[in-house]
Amino acid sequence: MFPSVPTPTAPVATYRAMLLAALAVAALLLLVANDANARSRHTVEHSADGSTTARTGVVRAAPGGGGVLRGRSVSTDGQGHGSVRSGAAVVGPNGAMAVRQGQSARNADGTASHSSTLAAQGDRGTLQSTGAATRSADGSVTQGRTTTATSAATGNSVQTSSSYTADTGRTRSASCFDASGAPMACPARP
Repeated sequence: MFPSVPTPTAPVATYRAMLLAALAVAALLLLVANDANARSRHTVEHSADGSTTARTGVVRAAPGGGGVLRGRSVSTDGQGHGSVRSGAAVVGPNGAMAVRQGQSARNADGTASHSSTLAAQGDRGTLQSTGAATRSADGSVTQGRTTTATSAATGNSVQTSSSYTADTGRTRSASCFDASGAPMACPARP
């Protein structure tokens, strides 16, 4: 009933879309009344076929500026299948912002999947990360995540990739690039 999660990728268009969503949240937060500004909504829908969907949303503005927008939807179909979708956007008083979205699904046969993305931007640089995991009916798990961080000061970036399967175990790699995108040696860890 729920599709399997594709191998994670981090297209620039997705990153830009997430940052646009954060900007939209920032604009929304400007419209929220002042004081201890929180608005929330929770709904539950039950259908005749046994399915249920619950949704929760929260918007909160911070007194010093910035705020948070969160949403979550949980659905079951009454036959052992369920899914969760969630998202959050945070805008700091200094203009830093982060957006996260995720989805998980569980099927009656025991299979499950999860995927999530994160994008953040602040005065120190940017971060984008995307990952996915699946569990098959026999219980075997596969996982993958790719993360890129870019320094605002130098323009240099590091891209890490990690994966896990029962056959190969955990693997991890890191590649570093200068501001022009040319490969460079990664700095030693302190």
